[in-house]
Amino acid sequence: MSNFPAEAFSDVLAGNRDYAQAYEGMSLTGRALKGLAMVTCMDSRIAPLACVGMAPGDVKILRNAGARVTDDVLRTLVLATYLLGVNRVLVMPHTDCKMASATEQDIHRTILNEFGVDTRSEEFRTVDDQLAALEYDVTRIRAYPLLPKDLVVGGAIYDVKTGNLNVIDI
Repeated sequence: MSNFPAEAFSDVLAGNRDYAQAYEGMSLTGRALKGLAMVTCMDSRIAPLACVGMAPGDVKILRNAGARVTDDVLRTLVLATYLLGVNRVLVMPHTDCKMASATEQDIHRTILNEFGVDTRSEEFRTVDDQLAALEYDVTRIRAYPLLPKDLVVGGAIYDVKTGNLNVIDI
């Protein structure tokens, strides 16, 4: 007897069956063929590969709420740079992001009021100034002592309304 909630995932499983029937396999190795890692938001309006003209296998994609450079992102970048062919990183938050439109207190209050869960022990890393947060995160990667000194790091804000990538000079 399976404990997997198949009914709740029926659309996912059906989609995978269709995908697998047309799947021709890949001869990819897991290395980033274009040497790129992208730190971006979990927002489903962002298609990371498509918005930078890349294909599966080209890029390592790290996603979280707000596209923030967390300790886990740094850990993953260490692995990606030394073991998976990454030699450049793009930090790419986006316009109209929930993490840039509310305060920590607002989000905690909303979750408590609407769902009865006290989340104050969690830091969501909201930002009131997206440009300042992007500069901080890019600088954090550049200064991280476990990453290669020649790692190229840039920042840009993706516009969810136009699809444009607005490069930020940091």
